[in-house]
Amino acid sequence: MNKDKKPLYRKVNTRARGVRHNFGGDFKYSKNKKRETIEQVKGSMHGKSERGLDYTPLFRFLLSNVGNDWNEVFREAKSRLDKTDPIFWIVALNEDDRKDFVRVGESSFFSGMYVDNENKLQLTNSELTAKEMTPYCDCCTHTLNGEVFGTE
Repeated sequence: MNKDKKPLYRKVNTRARGVRHNFGGDFKYSKNKKRETIEQVKGSMHGKSERGLDYTPLFRFLLSNVGNDWNEVFREAKSRLDKTDPIFWIVALNEDDRKDFVRVGESSFFSGMYVDNENKLQLTNSELTAKEMTPYCDCCTHTLNGEVFGTE
């Protein structure tokens, strides 16, 4: 990761009220299985899920680079991240994986993207706007690319 440039993610306050950490449940339901050894049941003491990272800056960076060369965009994004997995949450390299929009949080959506034949980053549905989106519940504030939708 390039330390000179600002990273394309934010650390979220995980000590605030109402932040779910997804702890528990795994070991307590598997500890009494007879055929597994202790090592298989316990595994590592360090969890595999990374809590408290918000990739909104990455998604906005990708949206701002629509139409640019994919190799340059990917190289820049990769240099500012610890891992490249979040890039491919919204960028499809295969035609079968393309989506008009992608849900990245409880009520946050971003436009889906793909790499075209000319190696340019493109929006899957360039005509999709927040006005056309419908929220799935009334209790949350829903956004598409940071723009609120579903409120009167």
